[in-house]
Amino acid sequence: MTKPVIAIVGRPNVGKSTIFNRIVGERISIVEDVAGVTRDRIYSSADWLTHEFNIIDTGGIDIGDEPFLDQIREQAEIAMDEADVIIFMTNGREGVTLADEQVAKILYKTKKPVVLAVNKIDNPDMRDMIYDFYSLGFGDPFPISGSHGLGLGDLLDEAAKHFPEQDEVEYDENVIKFSLIGRPNVGKSSLVNAFLGDDRVIVSDVAGTTRDAIDSEYEYDGQEYVIIDTAGMRKKGKVYESTEKYSVLRALRAIERSDVVLVVLNGEEGIQEQDKKIAGYAHQAGKAVIIVMNKWDAVDKDEKTMNEKTKEIREQFQFLDYAPIVFTSAKTGKRVHNLLPVINRVSENHAMRIQSSILNEVISDAVARNPAPTDKGRRLRIYYATQVAIKPPTFVVFVNDPELMHFTYERFLENRIRDTFEFEGTPIRIITRARD
Repeated sequence: MTKPVIAIVGRPNVGKSTIFNRIVGERISIVEDVAGVTRDRIYSSADWLTHEFNIIDTGGIDIGDEPFLDQIREQAEIAMDEADVIIFMTNGREGVTLADEQVAKILYKTKKPVVLAVNKIDNPDMRDMIYDFYSLGFGDPFPISGSHGLGLGDLLDEAAKHFPEQDEVEYDENVIKFSLIGRPNVGKSSLVNAFLGDDRVIVSDVAGTTRDAIDSEYEYDGQEYVIIDTAGMRKKGKVYESTEKYSVLRALRAIERSDVVLVVLNGEEGIQEQDKKIAGYAHQAGKAVIIVMNKWDAVDKDEKTMNEKTKEIREQFQFLDYAPIVFTSAKTGKRVHNLLPVINRVSENHAMRIQSSILNEVISDAVARNPAPTDKGRRLRIYYATQVAIKPPTFVVFVNDPELMHFTYERFLENRIRDTFEFEGTPIRIITRARD
């Protein structure tokens, strides 16, 4: 199910990144008391009570030497396009500023719900500072404190009231849903058309042609699939065409609905930093992953080129060391249908269950071969392991003290599990718990 999206919007230095980090629960955005310090739009998943959602920290868009108010305008317009709910952040200690009023004027034009937050209200004696913000015209302001974490519950309660109703097609559990994610113009839509054998998805050399995610039902050799083509940019414009950050949110939405994610790279342009950022979301979401180097027909190559490129991909995408790599050309159709057997295989691995008795034999053998190191005279003892979930395969390991499970030893156990069972294409997760 696609999660609703909250965007945090406001002029620089009102505490957007601090609030983002509080909501997400970890320090993802860089926080510094300098205007414009957040250089990348940051996306993450979060939850509040029974609600799960994606959240965007829109702070500090870097669009060159544009006038200050133009930056604010571009930021607000992007948030209007991307979000289901907008949290409009202001600074209670500074009162209503001209920049706040400029943001408000832009937000008036959107049909998206706007929740007004007044930050830096650090104690009840400061609540009188919020009354001036009624003049912005967004109803009751919500006093919050990013530094102390105050008021965020009420703020998220109000935002959640405006989440859209979910109305999505439910597919049979035997249907494999896979999506294609990547930067604009890497050939995602062309690959979809190559699969389907017709021009069902519009293809253009202009980045961002695809407007919304498109589901294409497809059957091959008795297996039913749903192909989710990641939507591209919603509109053309200087900011949208000068940066590829906005493809990430489309990727997030497609990833959530997928069993298998194809991370599509552009063979002509090579690997770029944005490729790794987008791929990271598929890994974090626990989806099965295949790396697809598309436009391979446009690459000058010899008998060594594919091996060299494979080595480069492994070096650049070390966190996806489990993902198979397929070289394709959507233009010529070469190796496109080689993807389907790989999709089938990694989808099956993603849903694989291992019997507890067999799993524990593997764990016991691994520990016998390589006992856990001691920590201050104490040694980790592993009592029992069991698989508790699929998609991705998730294992709970019961031990004497979870603090003794070093990440390197956890990685060792993961590798032993991978060596024994066929988990190509899927991440696996290990959770360490103390035995009661």
